[in-house]
Amino acid sequence: MGLLKSWGLVLLIVMAICFRKEIDQDTRLAIWKIEESVEVLRSQIQLRESEEKLLQSFLHKKRKLHWLSARVLLAAMLNTKEYIEYRVDEHGKPYLVDFPYFISISHSVAYAAVMISKTCPVGIDIEQMDPKIVQLAHKFLSPAELSFVDINNRKAHLYACWCIKEAVFKLNGKRKTSLRDIQLSPFSYQQSARAKVNLANRDSVSCFDAYFETFDGYMMGYVWA
Repeated sequence: MGLLKSWGLVLLIVMAICFRKEIDQDTRLAIWKIEESVEVLRSQIQLRESEEKLLQSFLHKKRKLHWLSARVLLAAMLNTKEYIEYRVDEHGKPYLVDFPYFISISHSVAYAAVMISKTCPVGIDIEQMDPKIVQLAHKFLSPAELSFVDINNRKAHLYACWCIKEAVFKLNGKRKTSLRDIQLSPFSYQQSARAKVNLANRDSVSCFDAYFETFDGYMMGYVWA
């Protein structure tokens, strides 16, 4: 083991953070590649008895790894070894009790992702790309959105659309919002790019600039506002 200093952090596991992005002095995101055992990850954070029981209740090892790795990454980004009181509101949106940050968390197969900001709500989503999304696209994209999908990069472009919508959904944090309420303006597929998004609420429409990144067979979408 070695030491890695970044954003003022001291991390015990050097190879875990495989991607990080500082959007501004108050907002940043990072991705953790899950290569550690449950025991190693568990040793990096403090948990209350109720959280320990919850962890042990998970039947699948992958669920435990996802749950732990996201919290280890969050602790690293907050640069703390102290206990982090992590809760979810009535809509399931996560928040921190003792740290002045908005947060969003995602995980998929071998990666966990966390986005934090002191000043604004955030949303992040990460997904391993699977060709099956082509058959499911009509369930989360309108005909107008489907019309601009690049036929030469269909899978990746569809995942960019999916991850962007999921990121906006998480930022909004309301259960009654559907992915159909989140409307994408046409955008071209690239490895990394921006897209314009409208969220139709009951009495208003909110506009966002959302972003996506493609890497190692995965897609990440993120947004802040």
